[in-house]
Amino acid sequence: MILSLSIKNYALIEDIQVPLTSGLTIITGETGAGKSILLGALGLLLGKRADLSSVKDASKKCIIEGEFSLKGYDLKVVFKDHDLDYDVHTIIRREILPNGKSRAFVNDSPVGLSQLQALGGHLVDIHSQQETNSFATEGFQLEVLDALSGNAPILQGYQNTLVEFSGVCKELEKQLSQKEAALKELDYHTFLQQELMEASLHSIDQQVLETNYQTLNNAEEIQESFAGIDQLFSQENTGIIDRIKQARSLLLTISKYAPSYQELYDRLHSVTLELEDVISSIQNTSEDLQVDPAELFRINQVLQTLYRLQQKHSVSSVEQLLDIESTLSSKINTTLTLDTTIQSLEKQKQKLSQALLKFASDLHNNRVETLPMLQQKLESYLSLLGLPNAKFKVEFTTSPTFKKSGTDSLSLYFTANKGGNFGLLKKVASGGEMSRIMLSVKALLSQYKKLPTIVFDEIDTGVSGEIALKMAFIMGEMSTQMQILSITHLPQIAAKGEQHIKVYKQERQNTTITHLKQLSAEERIVEIAQMIGGKNITDTTLANAKELLN
Repeated sequence: MILSLSIKNYALIEDIQVPLTSGLTIITGETGAGKSILLGALGLLLGKRADLSSVKDASKKCIIEGEFSLKGYDLKVVFKDHDLDYDVHTIIRREILPNGKSRAFVNDSPVGLSQLQALGGHLVDIHSQQETNSFATEGFQLEVLDALSGNAPILQGYQNTLVEFSGVCKELEKQLSQKEAALKELDYHTFLQQELMEASLHSIDQQVLETNYQTLNNAEEIQESFAGIDQLFSQENTGIIDRIKQARSLLLTISKYAPSYQELYDRLHSVTLELEDVISSIQNTSEDLQVDPAELFRINQVLQTLYRLQQKHSVSSVEQLLDIESTLSSKINTTLTLDTTIQSLEKQKQKLSQALLKFASDLHNNRVETLPMLQQKLESYLSLLGLPNAKFKVEFTTSPTFKKSGTDSLSLYFTANKGGNFGLLKKVASGGEMSRIMLSVKALLSQYKKLPTIVFDEIDTGVSGEIALKMAFIMGEMSTQMQILSITHLPQIAAKGEQHIKVYKQERQNTTITHLKQLSAEERIVEIAQMIGGKNITDTTLANAKELLN
């Protein structure tokens, strides 16, 4: 339950703190006094999106803080599931900064909006005027049936399986799409791969091939050059080798006269040996060089194939072509193995589909079994609320698709009059009837769903007199099991509260400020008297107010 609500710098509120008690708390005030502001602040605390325009002074921080007592409610699992620090005395704080950013804290730990929303759904149920017609929606009707049927574990299993099923369906659709696209490209990829494989790229050294091609293609010129070099070096009497040897002999004769001459001799002797080795290598290379037109043609063919493939794939090396060949091979293998993947996914889909059908069948059977009890209890409540002839009729149909809550489609029909024709609830129920129906639903749910706090925002719209008293009685019954906050304009309901808070506006220094005040016993008499007869309080209205309070 909510122990207190603190609001600073929000809408028309400067700084207020509202202590709240268990049981039934009544909130009253004139239209426009700021009761909706209180709901808006509570909504922010429970995870609604923040809006800087709702801040009173945009230069200051807006802070909304709520203290909650969780004693007696098994919410530890909820806190754990959403990575929140549990405390039986939990404090939630929401801040809107001047820059428009919003922050939230649970027990002083920063939390995301999704975490706050998940937790808020277990703490407070705010029933606004706009939600009065929600029972007319199929989703809410199924939710009520499931609550009364104890379907929560089955529904959780169904929804977990549905998430898995949806994932498998998406993946299957993706794989089928990939297969369709891959099959269109398979022939082309196979052709490209075959072309690269036929080139035997793994056995090719492009640099060696290009060198060999240049050598064979210019063999005659190379041999002529080698022959000329050999003649220059080795020609008798005039060759370089003979002349150097003559010089070396002359140095030898004088080498004994000085160490420096000996050094010159040694150096020239070394050069002579090196030159002799060079000319020997030239002669051997020239002898080994054979003009082979067939080999030259073969190398040229290989290189031309290589150049064509490189140009085709916009690359410049054999390594890059090998990478492309590997990529093509992977694509082809992926295409060929898609069938295996698709078959596996189809088996998973079939298995999950069977599981979903079983869950959906169990949900449906439990709902059908619970339906008579729901109808009987709702009709009993409505009889108490002045609709003794109200009747419900439900039609179930099965959807071929898996929906969020199973395969059931539900149509709820209603008549308020004896012998009247049934019509769809959302079309035939009046505003006053919907208010009574919704209160009946909430009262019924409160017996099956343990929720700390329910807030009713003028759920009594469209009713008055004795019916209002009966609504107040039902709220009082509910408040023995949970904390009830009821915003109302009806004195009959206001008189039944254990705590009464008045919302009012005050003008100060050219600005309007909303205040909240917890009324004493005497102040409650005056407030209820004004709700009965307006501003001009009379002895009669005071007496009526006292009678209602008693």
